[in-house]
Amino acid sequence: MKSEKSMRLLSKQNILFCGFVFVLSYFTYFHNYSNPPFLFWDENYHIASAQKHMNGTFFMEPHPPLGKMMIGWGEQLLDKNPADDQFLTTNYARKLPANFSFTGYRLFPTLLAWLIAPTLFFVFLLITRRALYATLFTFPYIFDNAIIVHSRAAHLDQPMILFSVLMILFFLLSIEWRDRPKAFGWSAFLFGVSFGLLMVTKVLGLVMILLLIPMFFVLYPNMNKIWHWCALVMIGFLIPYIGVWQWHFSHAVEINPALPDQGYFQATDAYKNALDSGKTGSIGAFPVMLRDNVGFTSHYAGGVPRLNMCKADENGSPFFLWPVGGHSINYRWETPDGDQYKYLYLVANPVGWLTVLAAVLLAGGFLSAYVFLGTKPKLKNPLLLGTFFGLYASYMIAISQLSRVMYMYHYFMPLIFGFILIALVFEEIGSIGQWKLTEHRRSIILLVFAFLLFLAHLWLRPLTYYEGMTDKQMQKRSLMRVWELHCVKCPRFSSYVVRNSK
Repeated sequence: MKSEKSMRLLSKQNILFCGFVFVLSYFTYFHNYSNPPFLFWDENYHIASAQKHMNGTFFMEPHPPLGKMMIGWGEQLLDKNPADDQFLTTNYARKLPANFSFTGYRLFPTLLAWLIAPTLFFVFLLITRRALYATLFTFPYIFDNAIIVHSRAAHLDQPMILFSVLMILFFLLSIEWRDRPKAFGWSAFLFGVSFGLLMVTKVLGLVMILLLIPMFFVLYPNMNKIWHWCALVMIGFLIPYIGVWQWHFSHAVEINPALPDQGYFQATDAYKNALDSGKTGSIGAFPVMLRDNVGFTSHYAGGVPRLNMCKADENGSPFFLWPVGGHSINYRWETPDGDQYKYLYLVANPVGWLTVLAAVLLAGGFLSAYVFLGTKPKLKNPLLLGTFFGLYASYMIAISQLSRVMYMYHYFMPLIFGFILIALVFEEIGSIGQWKLTEHRRSIILLVFAFLLFLAHLWLRPLTYYEGMTDKQMQKRSLMRVWELHCVKCPRFSSYVVRNSK
């Protein structure tokens, strides 16, 4: 980040541009979010878990509790269904009652996905110092078809990404305000709060702990300030982390024998005793309950199948195909009247995803030249470039070590890092050959980039918003063979494996 005087974030101009981002992202993420009125992908699991928490039923799940609690809060707030206890005896919701409404269950996940856009605006504002640039750099998120379709549902990835972006924002503000003690302290505390909320939502967010490393280099050699920042981060982390888990432990206590292990979900004897004696609200039982819930993640992971690309209906994909959108997932389809089909398809906006891939490669090249060749001129911001390249690479390396099947939406976290790398790489490029990038030319390039993102989004819109398409229209949208995008009656294909017929 530039070392100039601290900028005024909430200037009139910045608020106007942020307002534009807020309104624009409403129409891509939040508008009519209850459509389609059907369960798709992991909603079957998460809505069932949310109902258990709403009704105080004991359960354990591979993910921490906050995301499911928020799904339930939306339904409790809007109260769109006459009953919210249809799935208390199962971990997987199947048959919905007549006129079942998703409006409440999807409220908070979709709302948080919408709020990611203005949060990213301030991240880009701190990086570029220009409201117009910050606005245009949010377009890869605002118009990303894959993130949109996955976010308009009762899923957990939306709060995970928002809390991660908030961590990034407060990390940048800690750098920005390192010479302003009070503001610096608040940014450290809120960084910790965001991390705590992240870790009670989804464990994949653990990669964000790596932000502690560049912060150390920013503050070094002032050890007092380093310890002060770390202490405030720890306090901020522990408040939501302990609070959310304890709330969950003390609330979800009713044993339903119809659930696995007669309703005890692999709990140890110590945890069972706490449940049976009504002592789950005791802080003394907290370590045992936390240990069992965290351990259940490993127990669950052991039953997840491995990736098998030769399987005819495999929806998983290898991590090395994610940067080019491989492969897409048909979440749902139906046949309305006529020769058209409706699809809900997880498919990448190719302009955004391929630009991220280019930015990652360029960032790696810039950093390698900076470290090993001592390039001149020097990089403008090697710290942030190295930080987000490191986050992207670390996440992908960690994912590559997992044997269980993973899906393309698991790429959303590094994709966000990639969106930030686009801005950082763009700031580093001063010229292309003999063509110097003046301020005017930079603005033109970004406007063209934003327009291409918008056009790609419109082209793939029917797959994102469940709109009718013919087979011919569907086939035209299969821009890359590695996507494995196909119509209902068309055979599945792959460019790298031979699929089994069954």
